[in-house]
Amino acid sequence: MTPIRISLVDDHPVVLAGIRALLQVAPEVELVGEANTAAAGLKIICECSPDIAVIDLSLPDMSGMELARKVSKHCPEVKIVVLTVHEDRAYVHPVFEAGARGYLLKRSAGDELLRAIRIVKQGDTYLDPAIAEKTSVTVLHPPSAAGADDGKLSRREEDVLRLVAQGLSNKQIAGQLGVSIKSVETYKARASEKKGLRSRADIVRFGVSHGWLIAPN
Repeated sequence: MTPIRISLVDDHPVVLAGIRALLQVAPEVELVGEANTAAAGLKIICECSPDIAVIDLSLPDMSGMELARKVSKHCPEVKIVVLTVHEDRAYVHPVFEAGARGYLLKRSAGDELLRAIRIVKQGDTYLDPAIAEKTSVTVLHPPSAAGADDGKLSRREEDVLRLVAQGLSNKQIAGQLGVSIKSVETYKARASEKKGLRSRADIVRFGVSHGWLIAPN
């Protein structure tokens, strides 16, 4: 299997070391460059041509958003995941407009970085679930016209999708609904296809828009 080639741009040595450690234990990824400034990052990214560049949003010489624009212009084949401490949803839309394909909170990186990398590498967009819960379902790309609302979910499909949005694993959902894990996967796939949902972040946003993640009074 060809590894996913990654470059990192972050001006915090501790963050760089932590991300490096995460990536080095994952056999499906290969770290091909690091930088601690935007200028050095742009040079490394364009020279190494990684599959994905993980970019800090706050850099000393240029914002990560501006770096994302430059990478998108000069190295359009490189997909970008922005890594940030900013949980304000106001940042999300401009980041994606700048060319990023992923928005990941630094506090989530330990659990979500590899997942974000895989999703973006597959051509999907990734939005940190903690942000997705606060953000409009249409903030990124709306579901495709062919699949958005032309298929009504069955009760079981809706139950599975709701529990996925709430963060349960397939095994947990199977136990709660009294069905097999394989059945859960089938219901999830059917529901996602009907509604044009291509990632867990899409499912979370869909759940938010339907009130599934709002705690009862």
